[in-house]
Amino acid sequence: MISERLTGALVIRTALAAETETIADLHVRARSAYCPDGLPQADFDRAEDWRACIERPDGHVLCAVAQGRIAGIASFRTPDGAPADTVRLFQFHVDPAHWRSGIGTALHQACVEEWQADGKRTAVLDVPADDARAQAFCARQGWIADPHNPPAEGGHHLFLRFAVPGK
Repeated sequence: MISERLTGALVIRTALAAETETIADLHVRARSAYCPDGLPQADFDRAEDWRACIERPDGHVLCAVAQGRIAGIASFRTPDGAPADTVRLFQFHVDPAHWRSGIGTALHQACVEEWQADGKRTAVLDVPADDARAQAFCARQGWIADPHNPPAEGGHHLFLRFAVPGK
């Protein structure tokens, strides 16, 4: 498991439960920047949701720390009912102040390394159909349209698949 990975001035490590408020704030800033209609479920306790993700024994939450501050987060696990060699990237956010700085690429690479260490062969995720920036980022990382899960007619999300490289 990746407990800490140093990349230049960037540290990628496992998130701590004590950081849930900071992580939830980053999540809100990132989502607000790419959700034209605002955030759904305004009364939703994001900090508690992130705490549950961090404390979940079958899940992983990584954070990218730049200059002593959390600048990116990723949450993943094997979804219920999925094959053991499949992982779903549930959340992946970079603070908008750090977009296009390499943090997302480094965080994604740390996820891939964890998936390799965990024996995962396939990763899946969904991205908003109207978020061209996220789709372009995913394409640069090697994600492709999931042939097993095409978007629904008029759907709001695209489903992507990533072949985790073997070691």
